[in-house]
Order: sequence, then C-alpha cells, then structure tokens
Amino acid sequence: MELYFLGTNAGVPTLQRNVTSIALRLLEERRSIWMFDCGEGTQHQVLRSPIRLGKLEKIFITHLHGDHLFGLPGLLSSRGYQGGTSPLTVYGPPGLKAYLDISLAVSQSRIPYKIEIVEHTGGTVFEDEGFKVEAALLEHRIDSYGYRVTEKDSPGSLNTELLKSYGLKPGPIYGKLKKGEDVITDEGVRICAADVVREPKRGRIVTILGDTRPCSGALELSLHADLIVHEATFAHDLAEMAHQYHHSTARQAAELAQEADAGQLLLTHFSSRYSSFEELIPLLEEAELIFPETLLAEEFSAYPIYRRQNGQLGK
Repeated sequence: MELYFLGTNAGVPTLQRNVTSIALRLLEERRSIWMFDCGEGTQHQVLRSPIRLGKLEKIFITHLHGDHLFGLPGLLSSRGYQGGTSPLTVYGPPGLKAYLDISLAVSQSRIPYKIEIVEHTGGTVFEDEGFKVEAALLEHRIDSYGYRVTEKDSPGSLNTELLKSYGLKPGPIYGKLKKGEDVITDEGVRICAADVVREPKRGRIVTILGDTRPCSGALELSLHADLIVHEATFAHDLAEMAHQYHHSTARQAAELAQEADAGQLLLTHFSSRYSSFEELIPLLEEAELIFPETLLAEEFSAYPIYRRQNGQLGK
C-alpha cells in the first residue's frame, strides 16, 4: 500500500511539475490502483511511471476545478487503448457526470469498458470487506471534498509453533481456529482459538484532502490517520493570500496533522511561484517545526503507508 505522485503543482502545470494527480497502489491488497484527481496531462505522466491503467479500479475526484479534472476524459479514453477492459468507477461531486457525459459524447470517445459515475455529497462513498472510503466537505471556492481510506483490520495469524506442540498439522482444524472457533482434538484436548490466534493486524488509514482552508471537515477525516496528504499552496508568510484564495499554508497543514494525531504528513499542491524543489524547502521547514514527520511530495516518487505501532511509525 503506497502513494505515487503524478502531479504536485497548483493551478497550472509548469516545466518542473504537473497539476494534481495521485495514485494509491493497492497491488498486494487488491491487485488494483486507485487514483485521486486527474489534472490535465495525467495520461502523459502515467506513461513515464510504473502505473498501468489496466489495473485502475477507481478514481476519486475532490472537486471540479480544471487542475484536478481536465485530464480525466483523455485518461479514460487512453485506458481502453492500453488494454483496460475491467469496469471502472469514478466518484466525485455533483456535476461530474454531466462533465464526463458531454466530454465523451462530443469527442465521440470509444470506451470499451463499463464506467460507473457516482456523485456524492459526503459520507461513506464505498465499502467492501477490505476497505471503506469516506468523504467530507472541505472549505474552498467550490465544493471540495477530502477522502479517508480505511483498510479494515485483518485476522490475526495462527501461532503455528504452538499448534505443532499439540501435534496438529495444517488442515481443517487450522481453518476453524482461524475463524475463532474452539476445537477438540482426536485426543480430547480442547484448544481455544483465543490462545493460538495472534492479535488482528490493524488496518491503515490514509487521508487525501482536496483544496481547502483549515476547517473541521479536514480534521474529521484526518483523525489518527497513518498518513495525511494535504495541500501546501503557500508558505505561511502568504497566509493572508492563502485564506483569500481558499487554500492552506504548509504550517496550517502541519497544525492539522498535529491536532489529528496523525502518523505522517505529505505536502503537495504547491504554487507555481516555487519553481524548483529547492524553493519548497522553506515550506518543509516551517511544517517540520510543528510536525516533524513531514515530507514534500515529489513527482514520480512512491511513499509507503506505514501503520503506527505504539505511537511510532512501523511497517
């Protein structure tokens, strides 16, 4: 489970950075990829990355500003040409369906797979036996949503060494114990599942926020997350401008991560005024003063999502 950044710039692309798009790689967990936002040029970024559109299962759009949306019609079309045949679901605010229907119809795009478009206004937007995705409204110039992806806890593993001491070999009894059922061996020995099954493995939580000022919705989605992706459009010396344009500073992102008791913070969505990566270092430094576990997102870079153990990051 890791994040891969395809675009980290705000507003418009530059020669150094493309506009927003993030891939959540769930190759071990469900052999698929989820994408969050799809700014113009995302399909070109994909070609330069290890991302394979045939594995793309879901796309979550935070809001309908062009730097988060204009790449979607092209990417959906390219997916078909790159061998994508499995169904794809796109989630986003009201208006998303009209945008895609018109774009694909007018361009006569051929989509050789089923697309489901799910418009929402927050709440639980997806859930199955492995994952739950919740959305909440943020504070931006138009309706903008953040997403909280929760990996559900996995059952604890069997203590096979202890089972061997009972003379048991892998088989149906192992399966019953794994399900939490107590068993009685052929020798009449009762084995309690609680004694031979280890603690469940806690699922990870990753929060990916759309464009926003500091707000209660961002905190709600971020509480106790293992990793938060937060916009840092400006350094804090431009806090007044950030507020005026409904954005956040790096320091404000760090304050949220601290209040949310998060494990790690990834900053992205940087203003074009910071043209080089070196010019982003002051944003990182101001955030680290408040929340040390902060990183700057770099394009074409992967960031594993670690679960915290006893308050510390661990694999």
